[in-house]
Amino acid sequence: MSTFHAGIDLRARALNADSLDIHALDRFHYDALRPGRVYAISEFFDHDPVYRADRAQRMKQLGIADERVVRLPDIEDVSAWLVMARAKPCTAADSALLSNLAPYVEEALRAHVELERHRVRASVSVQGLARSATAWMVMDREARLLSIDPRLETWLEKTLGYHPRIGERLRDLGVQIERDLLAAAIDFTSDEPGPPRPLLLNEHPRLEALLSATTDMPRRSMLVLCRLPNTRTSESVDRLARLFDLPRREAELAVALNEGQSIAEAAEHMGLTLETARNYSKRLYAKLGVRGQAELVRLVSDSVAVMA
Repeated sequence: MSTFHAGIDLRARALNADSLDIHALDRFHYDALRPGRVYAISEFFDHDPVYRADRAQRMKQLGIADERVVRLPDIEDVSAWLVMARAKPCTAADSALLSNLAPYVEEALRAHVELERHRVRASVSVQGLARSATAWMVMDREARLLSIDPRLETWLEKTLGYHPRIGERLRDLGVQIERDLLAAAIDFTSDEPGPPRPLLLNEHPRLEALLSATTDMPRRSMLVLCRLPNTRTSESVDRLARLFDLPRREAELAVALNEGQSIAEAAEHMGLTLETARNYSKRLYAKLGVRGQAELVRLVSDSVAVMA
């Protein structure tokens, strides 16, 4: 629940007056109010003289003589109300002011809810891309940078030795790659962009990119998705062991094979004899229901265990 106010913060004043009286400014039956209609607070409790007198005493202590409230139409799962509190009785002009103000506040709230939804989606998307070792760039029709993932920016700095700048093209990719990137940018910012296409941006170390047209952007642009080197950690081994109920050493071998090591290389790296490593691999094939190393690697690659 969020509360915003203009003028005196009555909720803070009420809590300061009596920190235990958390109900001093509770709202009454607000969910049942008809959106857009201005109500007098007295309409909620005139039928109960005892409560009316008690509330009047509480309001007097806060310097309030009268209140008006209007409920805004619900926006998705968000409910909101506008409340006007005055030190003297409210007038018809006060009710009219609240009624006229409500549509503007509703539009502002609607924009806020929409922005918050996009913010949450963007945050989750960034986390998901990072976990899958995927980074991105956005380029204009001339293959100039409009925006870049900070992780990819850092990788390019360390690998190519220069800082990519917004508004400029990437450098040191080679003449042919730069031409291919420009041709793709022209295609993906056209009226009828083609299907996504791959492009090798850098060979040593290898950096592949999948190029496509962006969607829901203020201007036509090209999305460049790149897979960054994703070094597996001990957490990858632990997650794989948990997912498939494997002994840790067998899971460690599976991750090593997924990294491209041969059984002999994995055995040496893990301090195992070649025969022991082969026995581990056979048990892995049986437990995971795969027919060999290729299927094992595919299974591990598709698993969330090897996410960063």
